[in-house]
Amino acid sequence: MIRLMEVLLHGGTVVSGWTTRQIHEVVLGNFRIGEERYGLNQLRYDLRKLKAHGLLARDGKRYAYRLTEKGTKVALLFILFHKQLCGPLANSLFHHQPAAALQPNSKLETAFHKADHSIRNIIQLLEAA
Repeated sequence: MIRLMEVLLHGGTVVSGWTTRQIHEVVLGNFRIGEERYGLNQLRYDLRKLKAHGLLARDGKRYAYRLTEKGTKVALLFILFHKQLCGPLANSLFHHQPAAALQPNSKLETAFHKADHSIRNIIQLLEAA
């Protein structure tokens, strides 16, 4: 869904909207994934869900789609959250784990320690299940 939102967001300059086939080709091409991994039926399902939540609208009577104003805001929020917060936090789990003995000097360090601890707890719970 993040990939789909990113494609639709970057395609904001398309005047007549995107057809389903165009969106599918761009998603597969930009993210180098195969059709067996993200098929046309899955794309249609995702488009219906976005439309049901008011994030996507059809262009007139054509089967061409574009993000609504609400959809643009939500897509930006999801993409920025995913790239700026989730990515670095997930990457930090493999490269640097903060020492519990160190006393954080700032609110940012305290938040980082709390987030790292919470992520480790979730991973342990998933491993136990």
